[in-house]
Amino acid sequence: MVAALDASKVQITKTTTPKEKLPNDQLVFGKTFTDHMLEIEWTAEAGWGTPKISPYHNLSLDPSTCVFHYAFELFEGMKAYRDKDNNIRTFRPIKNMERMNKSAERIALPTFDEEELLKLIDQLILTDESFVPQGAGYSLYLRPTMIGTTASLGVGTPDKALIYVIASPVGPYYGTGFKPVALEATDYAVRAWPGGVGNRKLGANYAPCILPQLEAAKRGYQQNLWLFGEEGYITEVGTMNVFFAFKNADGTKELVTAPLDGTILEGVTRDSIIQLCQEKLSSEWTVNERKFTMAEVKERADKGELIEAFGAGTAAVVSPIKIIGWKGEDIEVPLAAGDSGELTKSVAEWIRAIQYGEVEYKDWSRVAK
Repeated sequence: MVAALDASKVQITKTTTPKEKLPNDQLVFGKTFTDHMLEIEWTAEAGWGTPKISPYHNLSLDPSTCVFHYAFELFEGMKAYRDKDNNIRTFRPIKNMERMNKSAERIALPTFDEEELLKLIDQLILTDESFVPQGAGYSLYLRPTMIGTTASLGVGTPDKALIYVIASPVGPYYGTGFKPVALEATDYAVRAWPGGVGNRKLGANYAPCILPQLEAAKRGYQQNLWLFGEEGYITEVGTMNVFFAFKNADGTKELVTAPLDGTILEGVTRDSIIQLCQEKLSSEWTVNERKFTMAEVKERADKGELIEAFGAGTAAVVSPIKIIGWKGEDIEVPLAAGDSGELTKSVAEWIRAIQYGEVEYKDWSRVAK
């Protein structure tokens, strides 16, 4: 019988050369890492091995390892936050574990007990607790990763795999509040397609998106607004989900995002925004997951019915949008609150308060123990 993942078997080896902690104002996203990392090896024959937390180190892999040749790789992005009582909290981490298992299943890598991996991540957080920065907007970014480690050029199901988790102390994604971004509506390249893997968090989804981003940057835009099909359906923005707010002729308002049709990443922040807005917005608002096109956005903007728009993801939580370039024209997106829309600002605050334990909401905030 193959072994299940078991957090109680963890072996912890502490570093003898602790790193110097950087002051908050020197924290750059994903550039510096904590003293330790978590690793769990898996084999088809034996199942999950002994979890190990040990000093941060390089991996040693055979040049023929399948992750290098056939992209057997998936990852998650999540954060740990220090609250006013010095507890360390993660935001809806079970959603990340569920999505990680879905990603693993999609590319024939092993699945795992989600709560057991969360217990191990808690142990890693507590081992490196001193790296979790204090202050609003500061957090410890966590990167759970799974790779196929079979050493073979044959294309097939990996019989060896590795889960590892590394952590990086980070500051606010935008150093001085919100910075609204300019987007280029992109239809000459697509991020995902029906029947593909756009709804899974695979490394292979990301590298092909960089060239279109560079092309957009040449024309003065920071990110791509990914369109799909001849109709120009709006899907995502950069590496984030995207929301648009419209007002209707009868005075009602609508917050809309693309539906989970298999091409859209099942974002934790996306799901959180939908739930919070359904509960907190007044009866004049509806929150819809529906298909909508760039042509609709242009038409609504021309009529003065576009209220605001924002991207949503773990790194920035929400990212305000100010301009969308489409067919040689820049469509202006209102920024009623200065550097963002009013709803964008509210959503960011609702989520921040839960992340830092200032507001208890459902079971969304997990304290590491």
